[in-house]
Amino acid sequence: MVTAAGTTAGSAFDIAAATPDPELPMVTIADLGILRAVEEHDGRVVATITPTYSGCPAMPEIAHDVRRRLERAGFTEVVVRTSIDPPWSSDWITDNGRHKLADAGIAPPHSAPTRGPTTLLQLRPTRRLVACPRCGSTQTVRTADFAATACRALYRCDDCREPFEYVKEL
Repeated sequence: MVTAAGTTAGSAFDIAAATPDPELPMVTIADLGILRAVEEHDGRVVATITPTYSGCPAMPEIAHDVRRRLERAGFTEVVVRTSIDPPWSSDWITDNGRHKLADAGIAPPHSAPTRGPTTLLQLRPTRRLVACPRCGSTQTVRTADFAATACRALYRCDDCREPFEYVKEL
């Protein structure tokens, strides 16, 4: 279907995919694997997003941003759905997303150790080597289990002495 503005459902995914994450604006929701699908059903665009963890406070903002971008592109009926099945995994972060995080000074996550719904208790990082995104050293120390958001932890590099955030694996 082509909308009045001349956009097509095929471009709807690209429009939604370009939505920056409100907590990590250097990456898009597609980079993070939050955007699951964008489809057209009976003349309306349906975008499906998945939270990084249950209770993620950014989900209403992400849904609003996706809806607003699609409406501005000319799609007249937009629905944004949240799906928790399957649950999000940090494995869904694209290679490009991992590079963007590292370039911004945030260490990307290791591979996810488990599958299934994630609770806040599971967001406590495991003790493992985390490389500094600035100098690459693995001589790092976790200084706090939680950072600006529950899905990140604070670290400090013992070599370059710089603090950095780490996106936890889920």
